Amino acid sequence: MTWIDAAADLRRSRRPAVLVTLAAVRGHAPREAGAKMIVTADAVLETIGGGNLEMTAVIRAREMLADPAAGPELLTLRLNDKAPAKYGRQCCGGEVTVLLEPLRVPTTIAIFGLGNVGLELARILSRQDLELHLSDSRPEQLEGLDVLEPSVARIHPEPAVMGEEVIGRLPEGAHVLIMTHDHAEDLHLCDAALRHPGLASIGLIGSDAKWTRFKANLTAMGHEEGAVEGIDCPIGLPGVPGKLPATIAVSVAADLLTRIAVGGGTTPA
Repeated sequence: MTWIDAAADLRRSRRPAVLVTLAAVRGHAPREAGAKMIVTADAVLETIGGGNLEMTAVIRAREMLADPAAGPELLTLRLNDKAPAKYGRQCCGGEVTVLLEPLRVPTTIAIFGLGNVGLELARILSRQDLELHLSDSRPEQLEGLDVLEPSVARIHPEPAVMGEEVIGRLPEGAHVLIMTHDHAEDLHLCDAALRHPGLASIGLIGSDAKWTRFKANLTAMGHEEGAVEGIDCPIGLPGVPGKLPATIAVSVAADLLTRIAVGGGTTPA
């Protein structure tokens, strides 16, 4: 398995990792520039040359995995018997620069309802590195998703009469946006989202009047008032005026992407 295959498998299985590359080699070194390995919390795939060089990179990579805010960084190591070496000396005589790049688990966003606003929102979010779940109880609404290609996001069409089942399958840390054509369906989806133990956020499209009714109904369904207040309604940035679907979608996307960036840009594995 190549490092590219390994990275793809880790992404599919929602396991974060760090890609380690010998970015530059001066003099003698165990591997040539461009050699790569992938480090996870419990495994190392491929090699950049072993010894102190590799172990130093592995330890730093795992420190980065524990820090959601860690970004790419460079390490420069001298490979001679006079250089500091915590994990054994290497006497190749050269110097290497190592690039460490976190491979984060992409954030999951689920949109329920692909009407005018939902489809416009999907268009915007499809250009982001996301796991994008698109669900509608009307199968025909999922037939035109080719307009999202080419996409950066991985698109997961989810035709489901019972959207609650889709919510139940979402991973911890997912963001849910509820905007179906039917207020009764919206209410059931809000109920299911509140019962999911690990969602990062729940957004509901609608007016203040709609939200007042929904709060009363969700409380009557047994949800704690504090949990209900965790639903965002109305959604989007309040300073963005306009009711055109594309305008609302821009507002909602900007608000959500800001939340994700503040939270570190990823979700738990």
